[in-house]
Amino acid sequence: MGIPEYQVEEDESGIRLDSFLALQDDLGLSRSYISALVRNGHVSVDGSFPEKPSTRLRNGQIVAVRVPDPEPIDLVPENIPLDIVYEDRHLIVVDKHAGLVVHPTASTRNGTLVNALLFHCRGSLSGISGELRPGIVHRLDKDTTGLMMAAKSDETHRHLAAQLAAHTVKRRYVALCWGIPSPKEGRIEAPIGRDPRNRQKMAVVQGGRRAVTNYRVIAPYGFSSLIECRLETGRTHQIRVHMSSVKKCSIIADGKYGGCSPKGYPSTRENRELVSDAVRMATHQMLHAETLGFVHPVTGEELEFHSAPPIEFRLVQKKLASHYEGTDP
Repeated sequence: MGIPEYQVEEDESGIRLDSFLALQDDLGLSRSYISALVRNGHVSVDGSFPEKPSTRLRNGQIVAVRVPDPEPIDLVPENIPLDIVYEDRHLIVVDKHAGLVVHPTASTRNGTLVNALLFHCRGSLSGISGELRPGIVHRLDKDTTGLMMAAKSDETHRHLAAQLAAHTVKRRYVALCWGIPSPKEGRIEAPIGRDPRNRQKMAVVQGGRRAVTNYRVIAPYGFSSLIECRLETGRTHQIRVHMSSVKKCSIIADGKYGGCSPKGYPSTRENRELVSDAVRMATHQMLHAETLGFVHPVTGEELEFHSAPPIEFRLVQKKLASHYEGTDP
């Protein structure tokens, strides 16, 4: 297979090198991985090898990319039970449970979804996302439950990543929140980046990456609500940040973004007990990836999968609903 080459068009003159390559759908590479390729000398511009991903391109230049073969990894396959929703020789869709970290980090090498996939798929996973993330096309936070897809080959990975980049993948989440968003249906477009005051958190920040969430209140429960969120982009902690920061409606039991001690609700003894009971019952943030839909990269079939929220989600929802007369769970 030859080295992919791309010519810079007139209307792309002045664009950053990493941004230009991230727009090439057939590559299907993340911007962070592209940056690593540039710094490691795998990207050339008119035959020379720039060192900075921020290099500005000019009209007519030829950009070539050599994606190296995946490096051997020392991750250990682990026989961790998986709730498999769909699988063929190209990809796998799983229903992730709370507490399961998606991919290893430098400090956490075991007990992740990747370790489980390496065992189940016998090492047959794409290598595009790097040595710690084989097969991972997108991710869910550790305590977010629901549907995730993983790729078994680089070609499948590129096609799925291109669908994500084109916003054609259907991703529907449900969440239980403190508060009721106003208006009850809308579109949040607010850039997300690292919180300058706490690098362990994300925040709406000027100069952050574009992030868009569409939301709708499914059911109000007094000073809480069941909402639906549909993603146009997939930034880290996107729904959690948008709901807590922009709409002031933190997700129940989300300790990082205010969901364990919400503010602004009527602070009666009964309501305080309700908040305490709901957080205790939840045990983790009440955010669930309920629907995942995409076009199969090989067969062209339109696939759509659905997952019911876990039992703790339904128990908290019932608790909130029963607190108000005439409100159905």
